[in-house]
Amino acid sequence: MDFLRPKNLAEALAAKAERPGAVPIAGGTDVMVELNFDHRRPPALLDLTGVAELAEWSIVDSCVRLGATVPYTRLIGELGDRLPALAMASRTVGSPQIRNRGTVGGNLGAASPAGDTHPVLLVAGATVEARSVRGTRLIPAEEFYVGVKRNALAEDELITAVHLPASDSAQQFAKVGTRNAMVIAVCSFAIAVEPGAVRAAIGSAAPTPRRVPEAEEFLAAELPWGSPLPDSLKRRFGELVAAAAEPIDDVRGTGEYRKHALSVLARRTLGWAWRERLERDQACA
Repeated sequence: MDFLRPKNLAEALAAKAERPGAVPIAGGTDVMVELNFDHRRPPALLDLTGVAELAEWSIVDSCVRLGATVPYTRLIGELGDRLPALAMASRTVGSPQIRNRGTVGGNLGAASPAGDTHPVLLVAGATVEARSVRGTRLIPAEEFYVGVKRNALAEDELITAVHLPASDSAQQFAKVGTRNAMVIAVCSFAIAVEPGAVRAAIGSAAPTPRRVPEAEEFLAAELPWGSPLPDSLKRRFGELVAAAAEPIDDVRGTGEYRKHALSVLARRTLGWAWRERLERDQACA
């Protein structure tokens, strides 16, 4: 196995064009596990840790451009106020050591249905910046996941950044695991609530992370703005979220349990987001 170490983005793109089978590696929190268990043996690894352009974030027209190799720890510390739900999801990733190394770009590249950041990226309206020697394109998060551990990248493309638009929505994220920390999600859920719009997404409960449009439409039409939420509304929302899932039985949980857990997560996160929304409205008043 060859180990390629580009010094800048131009060299990285050239290397990927020349060796499309080369697997990008930065934090290595997914790739090294696969290598160690001999689940993967690529012809080459493309080390991106020396590419400074990928390790920075910026704000343009209120939109955050998050470099592909910015680690979770920095995201939490530097962008937690701007990207609250993404910071919440990042705090649930592995151990402190994993969060020091792992990245949203790596989570996207792996495209695991259980990836913690995926539901948040879906509700945040994120776009994935993919670049090659042929140019740059922006892929909406909803079009990025195309199958179990499969994404929409071309063979010669690298994920260079994630774009997250500014939002005034109340955002929440939660997941269920087989223990309290350092665990792969049995299922996960993210929600963003703002006047006139609700976005919600599930993870680890279908072949790909996905939005739940029927549940979103129901909630957007029924939310009692300025008033507490009826239990019946939260219960129905949870039922619609669970109905949108296509979970499997595996070592972490049964499909039936995943659906039940999703309905609970949906009710809870909706309650938290709604409380935040009411507090904001009261403060403005």
